[in-house]
Amino acid sequence: MASIVPPARIGFIGLGRMGHPMARNLARAGYRIVAHDLDRDALGRACDATGAEAPGELKAAAERCEAVITMLPDGKAVRAVVLGPSGPGDSLLAGFSRGGVLIDMSSSSPVGTRELGARLAERGVAMLDAPVSGGVRKAADATLSIMVGGDAQTVARCRALLGAMGKQIFIAGPLGSGHAMKALNNYVSAAGLVAAVEGVLAAQRFGLDPENVVDILNASTGMNNSTLNKFHQFILSRTFDSGFSLDLMVKDLGTALEVARSTGSPAPLAQACLEAWTEAQAVLGPGTDHTAVARYWEKLAGTELGAKIGVDPSHKPEMT
Repeated sequence: MASIVPPARIGFIGLGRMGHPMARNLARAGYRIVAHDLDRDALGRACDATGAEAPGELKAAAERCEAVITMLPDGKAVRAVVLGPSGPGDSLLAGFSRGGVLIDMSSSSPVGTRELGARLAERGVAMLDAPVSGGVRKAADATLSIMVGGDAQTVARCRALLGAMGKQIFIAGPLGSGHAMKALNNYVSAAGLVAAVEGVLAAQRFGLDPENVVDILNASTGMNNSTLNKFHQFILSRTFDSGFSLDLMVKDLGTALEVARSTGSPAPLAQACLEAWTEAQAVLGPGTDHTAVARYWEKLAGTELGAKIGVDPSHKPEMT
């Protein structure tokens, strides 16, 4: 089949903080967007930014498009829009023509992705899983890293489409491989973040300047993505607004552990990491940015990161 190139119509389901700039970049590349979101305000903003059509029904969106992208909170939400919330009815599957493509760019379970792909294949619809890494900033400037799972022919057909949203496109393997890679990536990222939080907290309580500690880590072997891109920007600044939620990180940690267990791989650190992040989630509450996990470690330590060196180490920062 021919490659999906502009001015093809592309469905985009899920126009939140990540989906909105991704759809905007597709429109800038010349694709015609057919948009859908349960949040009417988000849908309106996306239509204004992209000139998108908004037919109001999932079936109608799929009927008009060569490919449909989902950018939703999890695999359950993806399954609901593809198959319908409780069986037949308004759904993408009801509108897809043979030869259509579903591209799930959400962070979904790889096991569920393979099951969904099999259901779509029965109707002659192909599927790719293509989760992303890079956050809102890279979504905005179309430099996301995209991890793709699926058959080679479908990947080739959709490469130009994916290239309009990302700078690096990695072919991870067969369907489900992208979602497995994304979950494992986020596990490594989450472990690195809390390791850095513990280290910087200990250094501060020892009397070191936390700003300087982070700079030293970034010039040394302790450097990781969080020390480079999260500490000064979101933690020490106390903004805690990276754009990726703690709830989603906990979900991805659970998926990563599921992948490890399904292969019989030992993962005691992943288990401990999930337990720690889950405890932080319970303390901090829903809707918290994932960088605010530092506040949970601050509570355990009785020390606020970035506070003036020499403060009473028995001070217990308030949890609001």
